[in-house]
Order: sequence, then structure tokens, then C-alpha cells
Amino acid sequence: MTDQTQLKTNRFTEEEFESVMKYLVGNKVKLFPNVIVPQSAGPASIQPREEILITSIGESCPFRACMSFVVGGALGGFIGLFNSSIAPHQTTVQMSTRETLRDMGTTIVSNAKQFATIGFMFAGVECCIESYRAKSDWKNSVYAGGVTGGLLGFRAGIKAAGFGAVGFAAFSYGIDYFMHTSTLFNPSN
Repeated sequence: MTDQTQLKTNRFTEEEFESVMKYLVGNKVKLFPNVIVPQSAGPASIQPREEILITSIGESCPFRACMSFVVGGALGGFIGLFNSSIAPHQTTVQMSTRETLRDMGTTIVSNAKQFATIGFMFAGVECCIESYRAKSDWKNSVYAGGVTGGLLGFRAGIKAAGFGAVGFAAFSYGIDYFMHTSTLFNPSN
């Protein structure tokens, strides 16, 4: 009998129950809905608006594509410099220094344009596919490789576009597989 009376006296009133629930669960209103708080480097702090803006610009598709354009152009220039120094185009006649430098310049510019175009197309298409799918996995690079290879091969016809799409997609898959499984990039420490 005393247990039942004791249970009746231990119950909360509606106001007490509501205040306890608010205390335990918290308020459902988010004061800052778009605040990104990093937790990896020490105590958590709210990022300033400028830092969020710079992060969003750096992760945008046009910025990624333009950065790939610049880096691809630089890489293509170095490859063009290497190729032109090893095998000049005109080997039948002895070339003067000026002709050699002109030949090297055209090779460097040609390779820089090609690599810049491929980098711009691949990075832009991959970023758009990743944004559309809302996933970051190996399929994005394969799809982007297929689209990029198809567009590059389309200048030579439909058959070349198909071969370019399949070849570039397979190459993209191979590179992505190597980057994710290699001990060079993923040490087992």
C-alpha cells in the first residue's frame, strides 16, 4: 500500500515534466544552421564568415576546373619541354638555335594547351557529376573519364568517341584504384 502512494507522489506535473524534457533534450531551434565547426585541430570554434566563403569558393566546380586548367597547362608545358628537347620535329636538316627554340616553343605551347583542356574538362565534369550524385566514390571519375574521352574523341567521329570514352574511363578507373589502394598514398601505419 505504501509503494502505491509513494509512486503517486513521485510523479511530475506537466510543467515539471516539460521543463525537465527541455533541459534534457534541448531547444529544437538552431541558432546557426550553416556553421561548420572543425573538431580535428584542438578545441571547437565557430568559423568566421570569410573562412566559410573561401572554403565554399575552393570547393566550387568552376574553381576546381580552373585550377585543373592552370595545373594541367603547367604540367603539359613541362612535358612539352622534355619531349622537344629529346626529339625535335625536323631532323633532316641541321637546325639553327633560333629554329630549335621556335620548335621547342610550339611543342611546349601545344602540349600545355592539350593538358590544360583535358584537366579543365575532366575536373569540371567530375565535380558536376559528384554534385549531382551527392557521393564521392570511384564511379565519379569513371563517368567523368567516359564523358571527357567521348568529347575529345568526338572530333574524329562517333566510333572514335566511343573508343575515347571507354579508354579514358578505364584509365580513370585504373588511376583511381591505384590512388586508393596503393601503399604509397595510403600507408598502413
